[in-house]
Amino acid sequence: MRTDNPQIGRRTTRSGLPLTELGVGGAQFGNLYREMPEGEVERIVDAAWESGVRLFDTAPHYGMGLSERRLGRALAQYPRDEYVLSTKVGRLIRPNPGGIGTDEQFHGVPNTTKRVWDFSAAGVRRSIEESLERLGLDRIDIAYIHDPDDHWDEAINGAVPALQELRAQGVISSFGAGMNQSAMVARFIREGDADLVMLAGRYTLLEQGALADVFPAAEETGASVVIAGVYNSGLLARPRPAADAPYNYEAAPAELITRTNRIADVCERHGLTLPEVAVAFVLLKPQVASVVVGSSNAEQFQQALQRYQTRVPAALWEDLVAEGLLAREALP
Repeated sequence: MRTDNPQIGRRTTRSGLPLTELGVGGAQFGNLYREMPEGEVERIVDAAWESGVRLFDTAPHYGMGLSERRLGRALAQYPRDEYVLSTKVGRLIRPNPGGIGTDEQFHGVPNTTKRVWDFSAAGVRRSIEESLERLGLDRIDIAYIHDPDDHWDEAINGAVPALQELRAQGVISSFGAGMNQSAMVARFIREGDADLVMLAGRYTLLEQGALADVFPAAEETGASVVIAGVYNSGLLARPRPAADAPYNYEAAPAELITRTNRIADVCERHGLTLPEVAVAFVLLKPQVASVVVGSSNAEQFQQALQRYQTRVPAALWEDLVAEGLLAREALP
């Protein structure tokens, strides 16, 4: 297989990691919402590698470690120095005696294990050790502090010093935080020495609040931003939103459906679709190093690749600004 593809751009973080502008998200690898057949992760990773994508993201949270195990097996055939892998800390996977049925957090896996919040220094070190074992690797490129919304003190005083030490030891190359909010992400950049952050769902065609906190912080410190949840959990995933389209994993309010349709009108005038423009939009900001998109099968990955490769004319962005649908500050 090819080891590089000039069609996939790369952006380098302040710590020297070359991230492909398109990355593969591993939430679905943990049977999120539906069971993924064995072998499908390998098909997705092979398709991504063939395209030139070299960024792969996972977490212990995804399927109680299933995503990490599957991704590690899929990447085992490829040279370790040629890809960047990120995982997360903050949830330890522990036995759940007497557990029956399936996971209650939407992953189709047995409920025989449970997640235990732990942002302490010792917990972070254990989490990294266990992730390395599940992945079958001896190092991790990026470690994100995962969803510490209610755990700021423990994360800043426990997780951050531990990750700084692991970075100095070469066990990880970079660290940051991965969250569904922008305010605390900006604090991790300014106060937590974050090399990069993963911002999920809070910087999209529909939302640009991060322009007020995350992006100024990133510009000041040189930190990079990786965007996830670019479709706002479904609202921007189709050319036109369905009446029951999800937003933030719940039914979208009527006013957001209306706004989304207005954005779709502009896209269609330029011969483009909402999801194509959604992917292109986040990459306008120079602080954004990559957009990570999940796929349930190799065909979905190819669709994401096609969206990434679609070129959007500057006139479309100007039309969105003129109609009050996009913040002027989002444009280069």
